[in-house]
Amino acid sequence: MFNDREDAALQLADQLAGLRGKQPLILAIPRGAVPMGKVLADSLGGDLDVVLVRKLGAPRSDEVAIGSVDESGWTYLAPHAALLGADAAYIAAEKRRQLEAIRTRRARYSPVRPPLDPTGRTVIVVDDGLATGATMIAALHSLRERHPTRLICAVPVASRDALDRVRPLADEVVCLLAPEDFQAVGQYYRRFPQVEDDEVMGLLQAP
Repeated sequence: MFNDREDAALQLADQLAGLRGKQPLILAIPRGAVPMGKVLADSLGGDLDVVLVRKLGAPRSDEVAIGSVDESGWTYLAPHAALLGADAAYIAAEKRRQLEAIRTRRARYSPVRPPLDPTGRTVIVVDDGLATGATMIAALHSLRERHPTRLICAVPVASRDALDRVRPLADEVVCLLAPEDFQAVGQYYRRFPQVEDDEVMGLLQAP
């Protein structure tokens, strides 16, 4: 169990201590991981930014991920998407909806912090946990296209299936906990409040 996201981020920072002073770029998946990204950036002497990706939700159950989309429109579809009733028309409509959400976030966040270039840098992609790994897959794919020197996935907790899916996409995966009976990310935090856009923007503006 982690007390909260800050506790989890400090434990991740300990695992990534070898990068202290090397100015890594910490890219958090909004919104939940942004407070963690700030802790990592402060602890490691790095820069904080966001990587904008969105989960594609299943028909009639949008909390269940059937895939993900990145800011360019590249789409990952999970093997179980069709089994949950996601046909081509549904996927196209859901992709449009999530790309619009990405554009809305970019419009809100960019005036606060213009995007930082990951090219040639050590990049740490952080999330507060991986259930299916879908959004992390989109984030890692998006960033690999931009040629970082090293691409690291850092999460406090993940399902074992999700770890198997993301490992081929990163140079290194740092995960503190991979329980056999994983059910949901929030069950491994004593406090797991919703993170709002105003908090994200405040963290991106902070020195």
